[in-house]
Amino acid sequence: VQLQACGGGLVQAGGSLRLSCAASGDTFTNYHMGWFRQAPGKEREFVAVISRRGGATSYADSVKGRFTVSKDNAKNTVYLQMNSLKPEDTAVYYCAADSRPNLRFSRSDYRYWGLGTKVTVSS
Repeated sequence: VQLQACGGGLVQAGGSLRLSCAASGDTFTNYHMGWFRQAPGKEREFVAVISRRGGATSYADSVKGRFTVSKDNAKNTVYLQMNSLKPEDTAVYYCAADSRPNLRFSRSDYRYWGLGTKVTVSS
């Protein structure tokens, strides 16, 4: 499966952005979809994940209550709605896909990755 993320940009603290990740090349509902981010000088970290058909989600504590992951299987697209953004949310955001049975939270568990989209939150 090929993934293409977009929607990043520059936003002030307290603002919102919605990231999109379009998938192609395979049946979208075969995959749980994860979002990760990597800030300058830091490791890539888990942000959120949504199950194949969208019935289950999970979030990192740092974004819980502010970010929402959703999935439109008809459009082969997963979204990350980011509200109440903070400067510490500044990072390159990546979408990833995994086809194994259970939700995964580690970057090493995901085989397929998009190229990433940059989010910058100014204070």
